[in-house]
Amino acid sequence: MIHHILEAKKAKKASWADIAKASGLSEVFTTSSCLGENSLDAEAAGKVATFLDLGEDIAEALMEYPMKGEKAPTVAKDPTIYRFQEIIYVYGETLKELIDEKFGPGIMSAIDFTMDVDRVEDPKGDRVKIVMNGKFLGYKKW
Repeated sequence: MIHHILEAKKAKKASWADIAKASGLSEVFTTSSCLGENSLDAEAAGKVATFLDLGEDIAEALMEYPMKGEKAPTVAKDPTIYRFQEIIYVYGETLKELIDEKFGPGIMSAIDFTMDVDRVEDPKGDRVKIVMNGKFLGYKKW
């Protein structure tokens, strides 16, 4: 499924933002779903498949519940650290795709980098807000 979606995206010259707009969902979640780390409901899956000119088989594949983080080599014991690993397992490829698409080939620096952690009060249970801000470093060509 992933290969077909990436090929259709490329052929259509669509961005992840374009696909997300078609799905009616966020760019991060839609991208993650197209990369096999989340699943879409029938309506969103149909919209993505239609937008990319792909068949019902791809729409059905987008609705399947994924085995998240299957590429993970190890699992941390500390629950907080494990959750950060889980975020990377589930959204790592999505982040890479979005950074590559918006900036070109390269990485986000973990040296020239800031991160803020805030508490956001919510009647349903307080939330953790993390903002990471890293300098983009394009790959050197020689």
